[in-house]
Amino acid sequence: VYQVFENVAEKYDVMNDSMTLGIHRVWKDILVHKMNPSPGTLLVDVAGGTGDIAFRFINYVRSVRERQLQQKLKRHQNLSWQEIAKSYEEEKVKPLGDSQVVVCDINKEMLKVGKQRAQHLGYSEGLSWVLGNAEELPFDDDKFDVYTIAFGIRNVTRIDLALQEAYRVLKPGGRFLCLEFSQVSNPLLSRLYDLYSFQVIPVLGEIIAGDWKSYQYLVESIRRFPPQEELKEMIEDAGFFKVDYQNLSSGIVAIHSGFKL
Repeated sequence: VYQVFENVAEKYDVMNDSMTLGIHRVWKDILVHKMNPSPGTLLVDVAGGTGDIAFRFINYVRSVRERQLQQKLKRHQNLSWQEIAKSYEEEKVKPLGDSQVVVCDINKEMLKVGKQRAQHLGYSEGLSWVLGNAEELPFDDDKFDVYTIAFGIRNVTRIDLALQEAYRVLKPGGRFLCLEFSQVSNPLLSRLYDLYSFQVIPVLGEIIAGDWKSYQYLVESIRRFPPQEELKEMIEDAGFFKVDYQNLSSGIVAIHSGFKL
């Protein structure tokens, strides 16, 4: 698995767009909206090497902060311009409040791509990158408010260990969110999806990334992954409460959610 992601790191985003016709961006937006982070939220994004979730999180928190500031200024119509200027100055200094996102990935190449993208897109504040294994996270207990893993959990060797680690590093009251390919509910769509996955995706991998085998593996890993109800049970077994899932695109992907109480 490590080799697969080392091979595809450079072309990972281009391939994501090609394989999903760009819809992966909408799925990730939905994940962050479901999270609904507020300024001060501490997030760990596991297997998030390219930064897709981290950048969305930062944008979301920034816009919440901006809205909060405008509401505050509206409520105090009689503020002097010096006080208004001071408020905006504070916003410039801390646009995320005390929010932080830690991107943790086992693969150095994926982290390298993520850091380059962050630099290129101008993300630096409130963002850190850590090399680490989802099954043995290099963080203290009860540290994070939210744990996300998007299209990563099916590639861990032991899903149960990764879920236990997610539980361990979350604070009491913390939230687990997982976005992953899942089982399509509609039989006709399922057949078409299989055809597309096995006949088209490896060919795209060869054309775009020069790598048939890695994308053949990725397709097979999707088929071997537990369906929605089974994953829900595994998340509950790890200790999470209020576990549910939301199917997107007829179950091509699903967002599973749970809380550490």
